Amino acid sequence: MIRILLADDQALLRSTFRMLIDSCDDMTVVAEASNGVEAVDLARRHRPDLVLMDIRMPVRDGLAATQEICADLADTRVLILTTFETDEHVARALKAGASGFLGKDVTAAGLLDGIRTVVAGEALLSPAATRALIDRFLSGNGGAGDVSQGLLSILTDRERELTALAAHGLSNQEIGERLVVSPLTVRTHIHRAMSKVGARDRAQLVVIAYQQGLVQAGDGIVPGSSVADRTDVGRVGGGQPGGPR
Repeated sequence: MIRILLADDQALLRSTFRMLIDSCDDMTVVAEASNGVEAVDLARRHRPDLVLMDIRMPVRDGLAATQEICADLADTRVLILTTFETDEHVARALKAGASGFLGKDVTAAGLLDGIRTVVAGEALLSPAATRALIDRFLSGNGGAGDVSQGLLSILTDRERELTALAAHGLSNQEIGERLVVSPLTVRTHIHRAMSKVGARDRAQLVVIAYQQGLVQAGDGIVPGSSVADRTDVGRVGGGQPGGPR
C-alpha cells in the first residue's frame, strides 16, 4: 500500500486528491498539510512513501519543505504538483530532492500513474517541466562541467551510456530496444549508476548528467520534441491537460 501525504493550501484540492487516491486499492492518504511547516512535521510523524507537494504555500513554501523532507527522510519521495512549471521552480525542486514534477492540469489517471512511477524510483517530469528544464540548460544556467573530472568518471562506459540515454528522456524499454538488451538489464545498470554517484533516484541522476557535462542540452531532447512531449509513465514526460486543478 502506497502511503501518501497531501500538502496544498487549498482544502478543496486536497479533498479532491484524497477522494481520487483513496479510490485506489494500492494507495491511501495518511495525512494532509496546508503549509510547508505542517508538511515537514507530518512527514516526520507518518513517514509516508510519497508527499504530493504544492509549491506556493504559506508559512513555508513547498520547495523549502521538499528540501527538508528529502534531507531527513531517505525513503520518502516528493512529487511536486503545481501550476507554476517554470525553469527556476523545476531546477530548484530537483535540486531539493523532488523525484517528480507535474502540472495541475494532469489527468486523474496521469496523477495516479505518476505517483506509482515516483514511488517505484523513476523520475517523472511533465512535458512543460521537461521543456522548462532543458530551456534552462540551453540558456547556459545548467552548471555543466567536465565529466572527466566529475562524479560520473567513476561509472563504467556502459553505465555512462545508459545514464545519457536516460537523461534524454528515454524509458528503460526504449533504451533496451536501442541497445538490444532487456529493460531489466537497463534498470540494473541505471540503479548501479545511481548508487555510485549517490543519486536517490532517476531524477537526481538526470540532473547530475547535465551538471557534469555528460549530456549537453540540444544534442538530444529539445523543447517540442517527440520524446519531451510523450506522456508515458516511467520516463521523463507526464500528464495530459484536463485533470483536477
